[in-house]
Amino acid sequence: MNNKSTARQKIRYRIRKKVSGTPEMPRLSVFRSNTDIYAQLIDDTKGVTIASASSKQKDIAAQKTHKTAKSKMVGASIAQKAVELGVSKVVFDRSGYVYHGRVKAVADGAREGGLVF
Repeated sequence: MNNKSTARQKIRYRIRKKVSGTPEMPRLSVFRSNTDIYAQLIDDTKGVTIASASSKQKDIAAQKTHKTAKSKMVGASIAQKAVELGVSKVVFDRSGYVYHGRVKAVADGAREGGLVF
């Protein structure tokens, strides 16, 4: 691995020591690739993904807009799925990424969708 990904991995482990999801308050984990962004609601006690959303979903991918706007839509989508499952509070896991740009857009979209963290 190169230095940038090694540094992110160390930050990720440091965050995961403190952040854990429960059935009542799952972990909202974000993964950012160069082209897309993914969000998952994870229950760490069982080790299962409760809900997921990504910028590859047909309704989001069909939008002709920039990546930050799509990220906000992903946040709103995961929030809508969480509310349908009866989840209102989550723990945000930025996965070693800086809380800025697309990662912040997912968080903002989720907050606007009704999630509290």
